[in-house]
Amino acid sequence: MIEHALLLIGRTHKGQPETARAAQTELAAWRDRSATHADAVRAAQQLWEATDGSALVNSVPVPRSPAPTNLTRRRVVGLLGASGLAALLAAGGGWYWQQPVYTLSLATGHSQMLERTLPDGTQLSLAARTQGSIVYYRDRREVRLVDGEIRFQVTPDAERPFSVATDWGRVRVLGTTFSVRARENGMRVAVSEGRVGVWPGRADRMLVDLAGEPAAVLQGGEAIESDGQRLGPPMAIQPDSVGAWRHGWLVFDNTPLPEALARWNDYLQRPVRLGGSAELNMLRLSGSFPLRNPQAFLAGLPDILPVRIVQIPGGAATIEMR
Repeated sequence: MIEHALLLIGRTHKGQPETARAAQTELAAWRDRSATHADAVRAAQQLWEATDGSALVNSVPVPRSPAPTNLTRRRVVGLLGASGLAALLAAGGGWYWQQPVYTLSLATGHSQMLERTLPDGTQLSLAARTQGSIVYYRDRREVRLVDGEIRFQVTPDAERPFSVATDWGRVRVLGTTFSVRARENGMRVAVSEGRVGVWPGRADRMLVDLAGEPAAVLQGGEAIESDGQRLGPPMAIQPDSVGAWRHGWLVFDNTPLPEALARWNDYLQRPVRLGGSAELNMLRLSGSFPLRNPQAFLAGLPDILPVRIVQIPGGAATIEMR
């Protein structure tokens, strides 16, 4: 009962305004059902408040607080048992709320793709060379994308918002199918349907607070890039290009050539290398190419860009300026 009361109290503090109001109403109705429920709510409130000011513990003396009455103590011990009460009092309600209820490490290797369905029905598709992790809490769902690309089809849950964090920025899901790619040069968010809020990263690489308004809100058919401190302008994309690698295609839309080659090299046994000319870094590529036939991509590239392909027997192909 105390656990149930803690869940409702947490929602009144952590949720969106409409969620908080609904939780307050539900908590009041549940408390009024019996004296035992009322005691559970009082105990849960004390546990929650026990860690509410934990950030000040080193600078503010701990005040003396009156002990609970014998009646309250007996009822609470009866609800939890002596050992359970001791554990909750030692931990505090805030500690309880911060404990993960589900964790998962994510990783794919070279040329490897992976599909996963999470306990809430959310579906993930991992591209090659992707690393990350997932942690579900009682009040939120968080993904940490270290490197690579993930396509998300998120099951809506207003009481547990879904967010994705990278070194380059953060994304909060507003109910959607989308992908996030993070590599050494930045982050790209592309939306197939629905909406997402996007924040650029911070110079100190600390996580961005998602409580305020996002820097940009993307609709289906839009994408945006972040260099870690600022967002570029939203770009129009084809919705079916989001996560197209799942179906064996690499899709580029005005993509810098070095980035395009890096994505190809996630799947090729022999990587394609870029020559030393600085002009190559300025070239951009658009088009859809089948992953199963990289030779067709290389053969057709000189028809698209002012480059030539230098084949090294037994080694990697190199792209040079013509």
